[in-house]
Amino acid sequence: MSVEEKRIREFAYQIWESEGKPEGQESRHWEMARKLAEAEALAPKATPRKVKAKPGAPLQVTPAKPAAAKKPRSTTKKPPVA
Repeated sequence: MSVEEKRIREFAYQIWESEGKPEGQESRHWEMARKLAEAEALAPKATPRKVKAKPGAPLQVTPAKPAAAKKPRSTTKKPPVA
């Protein structure tokens, strides 16, 4: 069994299940599955984009957000607790 035939079989099974497993619809499910597999095979494959850095060019790094300014500590001393 070829990879394409396996994919058609998987699609037909998924269609059959999604319709509540009806009887007597095999030829319709197989035809739908064949069309889905054909469309899947013809669809362009998504390839990840590669970032090309120019030789000798510095890497561009996004700077981190600056930390929030802290309040200065109070300089007054608190009396000891008795």
